[in-house]
Amino acid sequence: MAYRQAISAHKVVEAPNGDLLFLSKENNSNGSIGTVDITYPSAPMFLYYNPELVKGLMNHIFYYSESGKWTKPFPSHDIGTYPLGNGQTYGDDMPVEEAGNMLTLTAALARVEGNADYAKKHWEVLTIWADYLAEYGLDPENQLCTDDFAGHFAHNVNLSAKAIMGVAAYGYLANELGQKDVANKYTAKAREMAQEWIKMADDGDHYRLTFDQPGTWSQKYNLIWDKLLQMDIFPDYVTEKEIAYYLTKQNIYGLPLDNRRNYTKSDWIVWTATLANDMETFQAFIKPVHRFYNETENRVPMSDWYNTDNKEHVGFKARSVVGSYYIKMLSDRLLK
Repeated sequence: MAYRQAISAHKVVEAPNGDLLFLSKENNSNGSIGTVDITYPSAPMFLYYNPELVKGLMNHIFYYSESGKWTKPFPSHDIGTYPLGNGQTYGDDMPVEEAGNMLTLTAALARVEGNADYAKKHWEVLTIWADYLAEYGLDPENQLCTDDFAGHFAHNVNLSAKAIMGVAAYGYLANELGQKDVANKYTAKAREMAQEWIKMADDGDHYRLTFDQPGTWSQKYNLIWDKLLQMDIFPDYVTEKEIAYYLTKQNIYGLPLDNRRNYTKSDWIVWTATLANDMETFQAFIKPVHRFYNETENRVPMSDWYNTDNKEHVGFKARSVVGSYYIKMLSDRLLK
């Protein structure tokens, strides 16, 4: 179901310069075209089966920034509202979110392909985004992240983790391109940021939702790329502590997104589950998700946003983000 749904939420287009564009439609929300934070969860399936389609998921965003039509030091959210790709129409920016997404996916593509040729083509704008994250990403200001239905909030710990992964991804790419001094600089910066993150987010037996709110928690699904790209930015005990805590917070249909509500996002649960180092723990997170899809009475195309304490989906259906479910397969291939 996820395979068909992820593919069918896109259109394949050839750009005037011959590049492949694999344009998503943000189904069941605002109809945005090529949304970066839709691409981010969708990508694992395409990284696994067809990396050329991953380039197609990113080409339009690089083109937009490199054309000079988008001038901010972070990527756009989208390139328009379906069917007109004339520039971002979403009302808010997601500065840290989209910069982290594009850098991390570019590194993931390099890992899968075994070279960073694609990154080399876009090195100037990747550098701008990495520097933005290095300066502003550790303790994000009041802004949206991909879970925008939860609203704006500042000091987002999981968003900070995404920024750190973005900086680390740039260091990873620099190393692949033989730029050893650049690689060492940004990798060191990412590790420095990670150590600050650990101190700022620590809440005893887990890490917080926001740096300034003790007694809170959230899924830190963005940490998965540290594992998949084997960058060793965060110590192992960070994810081990989080996983152990999450197991105490599950409801009948899965792990809530964070402490504020009982709803969840199934794409992020699968990423969180993949942080586990054994199949038994992975399955402990996956079985409740399977139970929801098996028992829900909502007759809609697969929803990724649902309640963990009852059989009802909250919103969203027929979205490409279910390509995220393939991240465990991708992990097993990359780490074998």
